[in-house]
Amino acid sequence: MTKIKLCGLSRPCDIRAANEIHPEYIGFVLAPDSRRYVPPARAAELKRLLKPGIRAVGVFAGEEPETVAALLNDGVIDIAQLHGPEDEDYIKKLRMLTGKPVIRAFRVKTAYDIADAKKSTADYVLLDSGAGTGAVFDWRLIQDIRRPYFLAGGLSPDNAGDAVRTLNPYAVDVSSGIETDGRKDRTKMAAFAAAVRKEGRL
Repeated sequence: MTKIKLCGLSRPCDIRAANEIHPEYIGFVLAPDSRRYVPPARAAELKRLLKPGIRAVGVFAGEEPETVAALLNDGVIDIAQLHGPEDEDYIKKLRMLTGKPVIRAFRVKTAYDIADAKKSTADYVLLDSGAGTGAVFDWRLIQDIRRPYFLAGGLSPDNAGDAVRTLNPYAVDVSSGIETDGRKDRTKMAAFAAAVRKEGRL
């Protein structure tokens, strides 16, 4: 069954909602340029409220690998998600510093982007239309990818079921699609999870 990642959580009430919905993953945006940024100390506080069994992903863009590894090794996050200029050398260095999993994000515009994603040494790849654009990319571009991937970009309670049915991704990743006025909306969070899980039971 396709797994669920609710990204960009920043408040205790977001964590309480996630604990009720129980996605496999939640995400903290640790990239300072993002409007959803939470400082590491805040992420650590929120992580302590999170139910066991839900893995916390830290989203980074251009952060020093030593900083990322420290947050992983200290248990502030369980997985690193790389959204910036990080290349294969960066991933190799990060693996020397920590044994925790790595997700590498790729912006999908052409078939060439898919080729790069297929070759990545990250544990998982995330396929997106762009950093927080809220737009869906052409899913036909990724129908032949065989490695486990997180699908992101423009997902919402309205199209999550279609995504699972069409692509059967390892996981679906949502942020703006579960927000109202820029804040996480518990009703939308629950509806998104229900749409994914309903498709998985069909």
